[in-house]
Amino acid sequence: MTKIITLITLFICSLMSAQNVKLTVSVSGIKNNTGIVKVGLYNSDGTFLKTTYKSLSSEIKNNEVTVTFDNLPSGEYAISTYHDENNNGKLDRNAMGIPSEDYAASNNAKGFMGPPAYKDAKFIVEKDSKIEIVL
Repeated sequence: MTKIITLITLFICSLMSAQNVKLTVSVSGIKNNTGIVKVGLYNSDGTFLKTTYKSLSSEIKNNEVTVTFDNLPSGEYAISTYHDENNNGKLDRNAMGIPSEDYAASNNAKGFMGPPAYKDAKFIVEKDSKIEIVL
């Protein structure tokens, strides 16, 4: 009986881990190698551009960056990224509130008179995937 319970438990655990995926994000078009690139991963419309689900940053090499989010549950996500040139940990803005550092979102989503919408940036991840974003 103990062996059966152990086998069932291992089977359930393997099913749960099989749903986890890896998402690799490549960011290109960075104008220089100064500072870092921050990549935010969002998993809902309500948190998009407000609270990241997961966040990674990386130094820039040859005007490119690649980061990998491991152990993600399969599902719907969106990405926002920016080039933090002065490495101050935030997207700098001018006096009118317009970003003064380069930024982009997944699916090349653009906003009209404001930031992009989640519905335009979202994508589905069901298996290990790679997303390419150009700043």
